[in-house]
Amino acid sequence: MGNSLKSANFLMESRLADAAKGCAEALYDLGMAFSTGANGIEIDLVEAHKWFNLAALNGSEAAMMCRADISDDMTAREIAEAQRQARAWLQSMDQRRAA
Repeated sequence: MGNSLKSANFLMESRLADAAKGCAEALYDLGMAFSTGANGIEIDLVEAHKWFNLAALNGSEAAMMCRADISDDMTAREIAEAQRQARAWLQSMDQRRAA
């Protein structure tokens, strides 16, 4: 279990740093991790939808398909929450760049 936690932490740290730069691949990887539970990360479809949405906004067609696929397993409220979180993340990145 310790190795999976280390793996999850490494994924999060490395991919979040690249995601903050707008790397569609990193955003997609985060979506995949949260949608599948890869690398010891707990499955969270709201979080996965958020990252797929952000990757799609950065041009990832694969993320568009994954977002649509997991949406079938989500409620309208969950999708709305994922979209809210994606907007909040974008705003926080804009504020960081402006500082």
